[in-house]
Amino acid sequence: MDQSEIMPDSEIGPQSEYGAGFGVVEPIGVEAGNDDGPELADGGRTAAASEAGTRIGRVLVVSGSQIVVLIDNSVADDGSTAASTMQIGSLVKMRTAVSTVFAMISGLSIPVPEPGNADKEIRIAELEVLGEALTGADGGHEPFQRGVSVFPALGDGVYSSTQEDLAKVYAAPAVSTVRVGTIHQDRSLPAFVTTDELLGKHFAILGTTGCGKSCAVALILRAILSQHRNGHVLLLDPHNEYARAFGDAAEVLDPGSLQLPYWLLNFEELVEVLVDRASETREAEVAILKDAVLVAKQRYRGAGENDKRLTVDTPVPFRLKDLLQIVDDAVGKLDRPDSSAPYLRIKRRFDALKSDPRYAFMFPGLVVRDNMAAILSTLFRVPVAGKPITIVDLSGVPSEVLNVVVSVLCRMTFEFALLCDRAVPILLVCEEAHRYAPQNAELGFEPTKKALSRIAKEGRKYGVSLCVVSQRPSEIAAEILSQCNTIFALRLSNQADQDYVRGTIKESAVGLLESLPSLRNAEAIVVGEGVPVPLRMCLDELPEDQQPLSGTASFSTAWHADCEDANFLTEIVERWRGLR
Repeated sequence: MDQSEIMPDSEIGPQSEYGAGFGVVEPIGVEAGNDDGPELADGGRTAAASEAGTRIGRVLVVSGSQIVVLIDNSVADDGSTAASTMQIGSLVKMRTAVSTVFAMISGLSIPVPEPGNADKEIRIAELEVLGEALTGADGGHEPFQRGVSVFPALGDGVYSSTQEDLAKVYAAPAVSTVRVGTIHQDRSLPAFVTTDELLGKHFAILGTTGCGKSCAVALILRAILSQHRNGHVLLLDPHNEYARAFGDAAEVLDPGSLQLPYWLLNFEELVEVLVDRASETREAEVAILKDAVLVAKQRYRGAGENDKRLTVDTPVPFRLKDLLQIVDDAVGKLDRPDSSAPYLRIKRRFDALKSDPRYAFMFPGLVVRDNMAAILSTLFRVPVAGKPITIVDLSGVPSEVLNVVVSVLCRMTFEFALLCDRAVPILLVCEEAHRYAPQNAELGFEPTKKALSRIAKEGRKYGVSLCVVSQRPSEIAAEILSQCNTIFALRLSNQADQDYVRGTIKESAVGLLESLPSLRNAEAIVVGEGVPVPLRMCLDELPEDQQPLSGTASFSTAWHADCEDANFLTEIVERWRGLR
């Protein structure tokens, strides 16, 4: 697949006032009424009021960003009432002397039900104020903006929004944006995210298994890369599901092609690989290893012992034979043979790792080459060379070192960006982030969590963006998820996850989040800096050949026929043993 096929022009469609991907949407006319327009709270009638749509109630309470509305009980000609047309998340508006204020319905209630006499019931709507469109000198409206300069007064009318209102509020800002879906209230209107705000301040994609989370990741990345073909994206793929979604536009690395030599690990990571946590001589092994690694690096560089620039954490190659020779020399100087146990354990561990083909990406062989620049080029796409995304397939990495591999990749991402001084901004996508940065300090590998936490807290300053993807947000370390300023929340069924997501966002979107358990597949509540206002959107559908391999197995189809292939199990055994 050519790089231009990340999102072909035939799929983008003509340019329109709403941005790439849509033709011009014909506005829907305002519902016809009498020529004077709807009556205002003060009894007057104006042409401006006629633009406000259908009146649905009046303001009862104004408190900060919250407004309480008494819903009208009048019945329209078609038999509908204002209450029957109002939904959680719907957009409404109110007119002030200088602007039109837009708000979102966050709650609906009947405080005192009247059995058998619904016409006399009091119906209440709770609103969260989003922003306003100021009235221009010519009587028209300026573009929508967040925040409110003048609040509606008590008794002011509240009106339903028209398609033109939705287009104004949810319009693409006058900055770099990409389309990722459509507005839930009107599927003809596109939904946009702001590229710099989304990437510059981190984002999270959260949702239970099977709700379309992986497709959302692929969709957002493809949309961004379709407009920024020289991007630099590193995606950690624990289940080998994203390679198909990007085709030839991605550099896919698995344990057979990944190069992550042992000397790139810092000392903490090297200890995790070489020293058993339960070892009785762990402290002695760590001390021996620290001295041996530093001396081995000095020998490779030809540096003296007084070279203070070279530390045990410096990513400088060293020869394993030098390290083992240093360990042997230390054993020969021991006075008591029983003191050699920690030295022998280190040697046995090195021998075991070198002979295990699963660790070939970390312990490549006898020849040591300083190929750090080539490794950085492959991981971070410098130069891009038509492949703006690197996908690291972690499914074949031994579980014993999986967290170490993720730690190295995350740490190198931050340190590379730090030294680049924003010349090469990088997006790190961490799928199944709860596995690598768990809330529970006793789980996972602490340096991995520290590396991700550092990116979350400081990455924005140095050009590192973090995308956190998880089905269990309540299990992610709070200091990481709280730094994600844009959240795509797909369906979440677990109550703890719902409560955790509510706690990470600002109050104005809480009403929207009440619908998290009832979202359909490929629907998301999006809040934060990356969208003009909090919204519920329907994510665009990717063609089947661009979707990640994350679908659920069809048991009903597979169990209809027996597997009678005589070679089936033989092939499985050979693959299991690494013979294929």
